[in-house]
Amino acid sequence: MRRHDLDWLRVLVFGLLIFYHVGMFFVPWGFHIKNNVIYDWLMYPMLFVNQWRLPILFVISGMGTYYALNKRTGEQFAWERIIRLYIPLTIGMLLVVPPQVYIERLVNKQFQGSYFDFWPAIAFNGIYPEGNFSWHHLWFLPYLLIFSLILIPVFLYLKKHPNNTFTQWIRKQATKPFGLFWLIIPLYLCEAFLEPYFNVTHALIDDWFNFISSMILFFYGFMLISVKEEFWKTVEENRRRYLVFGLIGFTILMTMIFGFEDSTIRHFTEAFVKVFNLWAWILVFFGYAAKYLNKPSKTLSYANESVYPFYILHQTIMLIIGYYLMDLEWGFVPKFTIMILGTFLGSWVIYEFGIRRWKLIRPLFGLKLKKK
Repeated sequence: MRRHDLDWLRVLVFGLLIFYHVGMFFVPWGFHIKNNVIYDWLMYPMLFVNQWRLPILFVISGMGTYYALNKRTGEQFAWERIIRLYIPLTIGMLLVVPPQVYIERLVNKQFQGSYFDFWPAIAFNGIYPEGNFSWHHLWFLPYLLIFSLILIPVFLYLKKHPNNTFTQWIRKQATKPFGLFWLIIPLYLCEAFLEPYFNVTHALIDDWFNFISSMILFFYGFMLISVKEEFWKTVEENRRRYLVFGLIGFTILMTMIFGFEDSTIRHFTEAFVKVFNLWAWILVFFGYAAKYLNKPSKTLSYANESVYPFYILHQTIMLIIGYYLMDLEWGFVPKFTIMILGTFLGSWVIYEFGIRRWKLIRPLFGLKLKKK
């Protein structure tokens, strides 16, 4: 049975991604281009979102994998993943991402000339950041593709043996209010022992902390959906408890980040608080979604299909708008509002009139062919 709450969560979290990326234009953290005025206060809501926004997407993706394997063999699933992920990634790297790199080079005075002086002659010279060829915000796609292919034998075994010991253990823990918190142990080990040595680069080959922790979350998604109603019943009934845990966890985390100097003790303690916090918020969102969002609608059907092209397109549109706003002497509210509305509107126009209605274009942006 289709879980409409999962579809809603997917749409809402990807929608939030647009707000987050626009926020990156205004905060002190590194980004492709920056506003002429930086707003330190914006870091706090950004830090809150940053803890769980990507982890929950990997969990949701793992849940979607369970459904996809229900009606496909391992080989069919592998080809479906390649078509749905590799083709849009390739199109994105060739056509969607280069304008972002071009704008960054203009701002940093690393290039002069029109866009067509840059693309394609220079756009594919070398690997970013030293060169210009990059997948930028589309890094999520190759990671998801590799996770899907690597774990096919594991997933097929688990589906063929639904009463295996590990699935039974997950099912047992899922019936307990706090049983699912055992799952933070592998995440803690990654945070404590990998994170100090491997910075998050999104470059795949040297991104071991992000790669392994994200694959664990992807695997968790598959396992949680496989125990079915035990999981949904527990998170719905205990959503308020998880919310209290999340509020406490985030408060402690902010206190540690801004109130204590870096040390070995702080690192290992903060690593635990971080994974406890992010896991609590993931359970919060699943719980409230199960309670209030597990219902179909025409709006959901439209948004669920559009979210993938929106994800591919949004950052390029956002940076183009930001390029023309960055040096204007305007305040935060008008710039932020224009970037949000412009990014959503621009993505929608391209999706509605340039992608959704065209049979040959749809697969290039990860959409299925329309049924007759």
